[in-house]
Amino acid sequence: MPELQPSDVDVLVVDDESTLRNTCRAFLEGFGYNVTAVERGEDAVALLKRRSFHICLLDLYMPQMSGLELLKVIRELHPDSKVVMMTGNPSVETSEEALRAGAFDYIPKPFSATHLEILVDRAVHALHEKPNLASDNGKSAPAAPRTEPVQDGTSLILGQSRAFQNVVELARRVASTDASVFITGESGTGKEIIAQFIHRNSARREQPLVEVNCAAIPESLFESEMFGHVEGAFTGAIRSRQGLLEEASGGTLFLDELVEMPLPIQAKLLRVLQDGVLRKVGSSKTDKVVTVRFVAATNRDPLQSVDDGTLRKDLFFRLRVVPIHIPPLRERPEDIPPLVHHFLDYFWARHRSDEPQPDLLPSGMEALQGYAWPGNVRELKNVVEHAVVMMDSGVPAGPDSFNLTGGLGESSGGGSLDPMLFQKDYHTAREEMLAHFEEQYLSNILRRAGGNISGAARIAGVDRTTLYRLMEKRNLTKRELLDA
Repeated sequence: MPELQPSDVDVLVVDDESTLRNTCRAFLEGFGYNVTAVERGEDAVALLKRRSFHICLLDLYMPQMSGLELLKVIRELHPDSKVVMMTGNPSVETSEEALRAGAFDYIPKPFSATHLEILVDRAVHALHEKPNLASDNGKSAPAAPRTEPVQDGTSLILGQSRAFQNVVELARRVASTDASVFITGESGTGKEIIAQFIHRNSARREQPLVEVNCAAIPESLFESEMFGHVEGAFTGAIRSRQGLLEEASGGTLFLDELVEMPLPIQAKLLRVLQDGVLRKVGSSKTDKVVTVRFVAATNRDPLQSVDDGTLRKDLFFRLRVVPIHIPPLRERPEDIPPLVHHFLDYFWARHRSDEPQPDLLPSGMEALQGYAWPGNVRELKNVVEHAVVMMDSGVPAGPDSFNLTGGLGESSGGGSLDPMLFQKDYHTAREEMLAHFEEQYLSNILRRAGGNISGAARIAGVDRTTLYRLMEKRNLTKRELLDA
């Protein structure tokens, strides 16, 4: 199908506020779209019974017929129309309801002309993914195949509990939209896996998924890493450089541990969220307009972070259009058996494929299900891999096959070593001891410095970059170290 031009696209605007309705119409007509604007939902229904529109912009709160009620009518009459909800009083509950009812996206008022242009352009692009309205025969195209969760050794979505299935279903629903998603959950629950799942099930799946660990980027480099820089912007900037936002344009940007992002960068990121406008470090002009789908995550309480002043309230609510909370593994023990069997099969094939795989005794599974799993799925994965490496071939795996003591000793302060450590080869044992020492050392100096990275670096006698690299190497965040 040839690409739709703005002059080929019919847009319906429904809003009881005349100023916004007329402004919206003027903006869209200025972009070249064919626009029809009406004041009431009832007028829109009468119009929709006679003809279809490619894109419908609906005010959420209108007298007599609400935007949600009108959305349902549009989904019945013209299921291929792309519907965008508008409101000056955004809330998580209403955004979720709109997306579940079939809205393409959700835009809070007030919005700029650039933000509106980008959103409508995304909707037009989505029409090409399923171009029924523009087809000549008027027949509906078959629904896109339902993508199954990824199940391999590193990207695993597997669980039978109602709580986890609700997470997967919500992720699947929101994936087909461009709405921003905010994922919360303890460390190790799989927030990055859900972010990957959302991207792979979205219309942007062929475009980049750029993952950013906000806790691992030194504060002095954050702005350049995110936004890029022009030649000569600072000492050492010998050439212009593309930032992560530009790299993710057209695709998805996953901001892991968002709360660790410096406040000045949060403020600058907010403008990109609002308008899609990107300005590189050292530039005096708008360098690019990017179209990025944002997925953010944190293992902390975001509302507490807003109260603490470490997370901007406006940025939080821009990103939290659809919240997804992943419950900890201890709250869904029925998910442990399928995860255990999967990891056993995977790591046995990886490490000992030439030997027969032993059975898992019921007592072994009971021990695993009775453990609290403070490290969640990540800890379970490591425990199972450790068991696979150490267990005797042909001997069924029982409770003693799994090291559930939490690592290298009974005491987090460095008590006696786990006797199993001396059964391992030198390099493995040394690496485990070093990892344990580095985590404990980082935790200690961060506490002594009151959570201040610069202060911790001075105590350690190294620079901040060295600490950040060490934290990234061990996949640790500042909050995890302080809570350890």
